[in-house]
Amino acid sequence: MRFEDHWTTATLIGIRDLTPTIREFTLRPDQFAQAPYAVGSHIKVGVLIDGQPDIRSYSLIGEARPDGYRIAVRLADDSRGGSRYLWSLAPGARLSMAAPASLLQLDWQREHYCLVAGGIGITPLVGAAQALVRKTPSVALHYAVRSRRDAAYADELAALLGDRLTIHASDEGRRLDIPMLFADLPREAVVLFCGPMRMLEEARRAWAADGRVPTDLSYETFGSSGRFAAEPFRVRLQGSGEEFVVPRDRTMLDVLNAAGHEIISDCRRGECGICAVDVVEVDGQIDHRDVFFSAAQKEENRKLCPCVSRAHGVVTIDTLERSDAI
Repeated sequence: MRFEDHWTTATLIGIRDLTPTIREFTLRPDQFAQAPYAVGSHIKVGVLIDGQPDIRSYSLIGEARPDGYRIAVRLADDSRGGSRYLWSLAPGARLSMAAPASLLQLDWQREHYCLVAGGIGITPLVGAAQALVRKTPSVALHYAVRSRRDAAYADELAALLGDRLTIHASDEGRRLDIPMLFADLPREAVVLFCGPMRMLEEARRAWAADGRVPTDLSYETFGSSGRFAAEPFRVRLQGSGEEFVVPRDRTMLDVLNAAGHEIISDCRRGECGICAVDVVEVDGQIDHRDVFFSAAQKEENRKLCPCVSRAHGVVTIDTLERSDAI
């Protein structure tokens, strides 16, 4: 495993509403000692969903601070319940959390950096902007939102970046044109992206179409984002024929593990690919929500990441378990 989680208990010491649907939470672990963490770091937080313990992962906001760790959570009706749980808490609540960890790879030797955020995808980019402006003046942030009232941390970023921050508000007719943005960048520029899956797919296509080096586009996405709204679906196991219903607010990984079919996993964000399973048959359509597999691999529908990906209909998978194994 890439992550060996070190869990502790923490106190919710502060809550701040950033927008009508985004709330900031400050968590202070017991025996907290301020220490720097890598750009793009996230923490895992223990939540209760319908009274059952579960885990959610949230990007850390900005660089290390002496008061604790900041996360921002969007209240989403189509989520699996983690946002509703956190929004129900008041200061003083006690939670479990894991130490910060990061999967993000960023080349710090470049001169030009472009940060691109979509909605709540701004969360990991606040710290990236803070770190990069100390290194080079050639840092720009493009922030796509439906409306300026949805732009969390806009004032903080404007104070940091000045006219290097551009807010693309759809209701003002200023939608972000990703192909045009990439075409105007210096050839040696590095892009750091975080946004919903549809926006990421557009970015990856535009980056490739512009003949850019694939590794110069680094990205994260939200595990809950996909091409379709979440709905219950069925997963069938090859061989045993067992079939399970995956509710709208749970993952395939959760359902299979709860049924005793333990699937090895690590990040639970659709980034590492460790939990990937073989797809045998699809009666319906797979909604790939990972960033591990390429677009071509997703078109093949031969594998999926059950930690985030979903389906419409029935998907038959091979967990590599064998009933006749000794």
